[in-house]
Amino acid sequence: MAIVDLLILLIVAAICGSLGQAIVGFSRGGCITAIVLGFIGAMLGFWLKNLAGLPEPLMLQVGGSNFPVLWSIIGSALFVAIITFLTGKRKV
Repeated sequence: MAIVDLLILLIVAAICGSLGQAIVGFSRGGCITAIVLGFIGAMLGFWLKNLAGLPEPLMLQVGGSNFPVLWSIIGSALFVAIITFLTGKRKV
């Protein structure tokens, strides 16, 4: 995997993680948090997809690696919802 492919993958993961945060209403963290949530969401979402036997409607191929975009967003939203439930929302 080339550096450009890795950067594209990081950007896509950041977008997916940010969308997952926006769906749940989670606002803590920055770009690195969004990237981590995107990758965790991809793993969790892909696992849920395989468990339920559902298809992947939006798979992005970057440098020979497949990235499940839709399931990454769903997985990151689910992961953020679980984290928010366990830690509780902060009052500002």
